[in-house]
Amino acid sequence: MLYRFRVILDAEEDVFRDIEIMSDNTLEDFHNTIFQSFGFDGNEMASFYISDDEWNQGEEISQFDMAEGGSSIRLMDETTLDDVVSESQTKLLYVYDFLSMWTFMVELAEIAEPEPGMDYPNLMFVHGQLPTSAPEKDFVAEEDEDLIGFDDDLDIDDFDDLSFDENWN
Repeated sequence: MLYRFRVILDAEEDVFRDIEIMSDNTLEDFHNTIFQSFGFDGNEMASFYISDDEWNQGEEISQFDMAEGGSSIRLMDETTLDDVVSESQTKLLYVYDFLSMWTFMVELAEIAEPEPGMDYPNLMFVHGQLPTSAPEKDFVAEEDEDLIGFDDDLDIDDFDDLSFDENWN
């Protein structure tokens, strides 16, 4: 099957690419298509995240295994698109360059039959120019409940009231 995606830069300006790719391609193939279609050089790390309908970040699918110990992580080169995307699961987040945090919303728009003689992946449509730097993000807690234990009256320059042993080592 053929998947048609819209990949949208998370920014105020409309910047997106429409991409066709085979459902049995890996997320690494999709990553390569995305960074090339937006004009990146491909020298930075990236990850996909499974997302819900409100674009909340879920499970990470990483480009490289950076896990410590025995924990396992899903890798782009071992995960096919049809493993993570379906008619009921249509959204992914894609982050390129973890220092700049280029963030893209990836949505499955259509599942179709491939056209005979057509090469895939295929960049179908380009809209907007990539800005010179990644859009700024405001990371704000949704509710004050997330700040439980934070003391508004804490004087960070007053070391006398802190409970720690100065000679602990």
